[in-house]
Amino acid sequence: MDDDERALSPQEMLRLIEQQETAAAERFVPDPVPHFLAWGVAWLAGFGALFLHYGLSGRPYAPVLFWVALTVLWVLTAAAMVISAATMWQLRSPVRGPSQERGTMYGLAWAMGFLGVWTVGIRFGQQLPEAETGLLWAGLSMMTVAMLYVAGGAVWHERTMFLFGVGMAVLNAVGVMAGPGWHALLMAAGGGGGSIVAGLLLRRMRRR
Repeated sequence: MDDDERALSPQEMLRLIEQQETAAAERFVPDPVPHFLAWGVAWLAGFGALFLHYGLSGRPYAPVLFWVALTVLWVLTAAAMVISAATMWQLRSPVRGPSQERGTMYGLAWAMGFLGVWTVGIRFGQQLPEAETGLLWAGLSMMTVAMLYVAGGAVWHERTMFLFGVGMAVLNAVGVMAGPGWHALLMAAGGGGGSIVAGLLLRRMRRR
């Protein structure tokens, strides 16, 4: 009897099933690691630059440094959004049904959430001092991000994503109450650093 025709042992059958499950997961399940790492770098560098501008006192040091910090944050945020969009595009797999619908609706939720941020920020930001305007934009943006992470974790039963969103919501609330400098520090260390750690943990879990 040829090797291709002999019956597989139970151990070989289990190994074959595991290989097929791994191959299917790599093909149809989007990899969240680039998403977490991209946003982690964006927040760490962007809010870190804002913290250097404000300091813990919250009093701006120089207008030029403020615009440099904002430019860093915007550029890295745009790059992170491109990477996130590519990750969400992976949800448009050959599989049809509720999973794809959830992915599409979740992607639209990000767009609608930040549409609300821009609307409120533009409407009320002009009536506030520079530091408070920056805090308004940052607080609204990170609150939206935190809630979307919580929702995404609930939808896909991703405990890491859910807990990260809860942590972001708490840090954002504390930072907004403490002032612009503290908010920038917490978002850089907790948001950016936390996102990088979460991405590395997810990568380790996926390799296992």
